[in-house]
Amino acid sequence: MDERFWCERWENNQIGFHEGRVNAHLEAWWPGLGLAPSARVFVPLCGKAVDLLWLRARGHEVLGVEISDIAVGDFFRENRLDATVTPGACGERWEADGLVILRGDFFDLGPEDVGDCAGVFDRASLIALPPALRRDYAAHLKAILPPAAETLLVTLDYPPGEMNGPPFAVTEAEVQDLYDDRWSIRRLWQQDVLAEHGRFRERGVTRLLETVYRLSPR
Repeated sequence: MDERFWCERWENNQIGFHEGRVNAHLEAWWPGLGLAPSARVFVPLCGKAVDLLWLRARGHEVLGVEISDIAVGDFFRENRLDATVTPGACGERWEADGLVILRGDFFDLGPEDVGDCAGVFDRASLIALPPALRRDYAAHLKAILPPAAETLLVTLDYPPGEMNGPPFAVTEAEVQDLYDDRWSIRRLWQQDVLAEHGRFRERGVTRLLETVYRLSPR
């Protein structure tokens, strides 16, 4: 992970990727995964997403990992959660009311950290990484997750050369290449959402294809 890059984004408040509300795809498609309310859920590169609160409200214990101390501190402060902070596997462990965020590098996590997670929500992780790092990310995710974990994955795709990420363009072919050896991949939803995202039009993007996938164990 390029820790300096992401920490500077948070320091300069360049966080257009932060939605500030519960992700619509999470609300629409998560129940279909069929996870038990008590199941533990992993949210990689979670930032300060309020998606964590939505998942917790449905009974899940929630584990996030985030490299920016600003993002982690803001999450607990803005949501008025009194966190207990202790040393963690990859840095610091912030915990309050069934919500845990590990403040550190995703690549420092091991099976002992996420081995009891039954579900994963990836809205802004895979698309945050350049191509070479995406392969490493997928390989590490497969190495540390339990075999039965279900994943809800959201990607963006746009014509090559129209924008420098992040977010990076991720094609369906790449999703298949990265995950097909481990999970059965089902496309749940796909739509050109450029009309809803003026900042991408301003950067010269002519098509913005958003896709939601379910990755299920084979």
